Amino acid sequence: MGGTDLRERIAELVSEATAGEVAAADVLAGGSMVALGVDSLGLLRLVDAIELEYGVEVELNGPGRPLDTLDDLVALVGAAGAGGAATGSAEVGGQLS
Repeated sequence: MGGTDLRERIAELVSEATAGEVAAADVLAGGSMVALGVDSLGLLRLVDAIELEYGVEVELNGPGRPLDTLDDLVALVGAAGAGGAATGSAEVGGQLS
């Protein structure tokens, strides 16, 4: 899956995880997912979806790169696909989820 396809699919997963409250087009435009309206429940759903679809384990309270933008998520999934480390930390509303 190419980088553009991966970005589009993860943006769709964000939208699905928020029950459509956050549009995939808004996620693709960039910026913080928290600012777009992804709450802690949406983040948990997104983590589950990424783990199921890509086999990438995302640790919400673990050390690692932040996971607040689409690019953060694409880098995480891409690194796991390339055999790199697949850990990240997600912060929602100023607190770890």
